[in-house]
Amino acid sequence: MTLEIIGFPRSNFVRTVRMAAHEKGVAYEYIQALPHSDEVKAIHPLGQIPVMRHDGLELAESQAITRYLDSAFDGPKLIPEDPRKAAIINQWVSMTATSIDQLLIRRYVVEFLFNKDSDGNVNRSEIDKSIKRFPKIFGMLNGAVADGFFGNDSFSLADCFLMPMVTGARNFPEAKDEIEKNTALSDYIDRVSERPCFVETAS
Repeated sequence: MTLEIIGFPRSNFVRTVRMAAHEKGVAYEYIQALPHSDEVKAIHPLGQIPVMRHDGLELAESQAITRYLDSAFDGPKLIPEDPRKAAIINQWVSMTATSIDQLLIRRYVVEFLFNKDSDGNVNRSEIDKSIKRFPKIFGMLNGAVADGFFGNDSFSLADCFLMPMVTGARNFPEAKDEIEKNTALSDYIDRVSERPCFVETAS
């Protein structure tokens, strides 16, 4: 049975899963569905995206899906075989999927897009709280990509999680300014943005 990846294209976690499939060279059918749709809730009890079907297996949560892709299919390993290197990648994946996603996407990008007053003006209360943490977060990321990729010297699952978040945040002024200040991070984003897995999952 063909791998099916189900979700909405603007979701950073949906793009993460699609990037992982591209890197592994896994053919898949992309089925667009909104969070909380019947198709999604049939797999994820909370209605969250992405979800996946493959050969009788139904799976939710981006970390579980991407680790399944990495272990079940041939292709370059997205998590290193060496336990110590794997631990570093897993650390960054976990931190990105939780803390970084909450700060950059949920409390910044989503606030810009959806939290507006009756006149259409952005409600900046949550944004202004979030950007106070930007120097520390972007400084940390700048150091973490110093070896060429996120926590590693070669592309890994951590990059699949980080890239949709930082490129999404870079569309808004404060994040763009911080990224430009952190030259290793800015160079990393520009370089990885040209990678086929990123280009081919843009929509």
